[in-house]
Amino acid sequence: MSKNIFENMAHMYDTPERKQLAQIITNKIKPEFYGKVIDYGCGTGLVSLPLANQAEHLLLIDPAENMLALAQQKINQQQLTNVHVLPADFTEEVPEVTADLIMMSLVLLHIPDTKKISTELFKLLPDKGKLLIVDFAKNPLINHPKVHNGFSATELTDLLETIGFSQVTIQNFYHGEKIFMNQDADLFLATCIK
Repeated sequence: MSKNIFENMAHMYDTPERKQLAQIITNKIKPEFYGKVIDYGCGTGLVSLPLANQAEHLLLIDPAENMLALAQQKINQQQLTNVHVLPADFTEEVPEVTADLIMMSLVLLHIPDTKKISTELFKLLPDKGKLLIVDFAKNPLINHPKVHNGFSATELTDLLETIGFSQVTIQNFYHGEKIFMNQDADLFLATCIK
């Protein structure tokens, strides 16, 4: 992940457009949100913090400490006692944490080695634990050196099953205008059970 980019944009990250898209994602993952949850690449907590009361414990993890500082302000304002933040980059080192559910919302596209990060997340989950990935469906119009141009459901399913997930379902759930590098795009939810 381009940590410095996210460090620098933290103070202006929560735009009305991002908040609107986060709300759509929050509504989609709400039925799956339970137990001990890790939001990996959480940013300022836009997606998971509204669901904090559904979780036994919510751990917000991001490599960008400026993002986590903003998330911590929200946690303090809302007096959430079951939410904590942890600066970490799982592509470099994985701390000893556990969860029933790990979620990544619009994070995978920023990580060059999709297999490595998915494998690290798999290891953290117990049997029957769940990984939720929200990201963009593959879009051939997008070409950027630091970002995947979305993901093919078939290829991502094959990858996740190769890593060891016993059940993977991927569904597109939202089509938005100019939401991915200024292009129209589809969002999918991948539900992966270990």
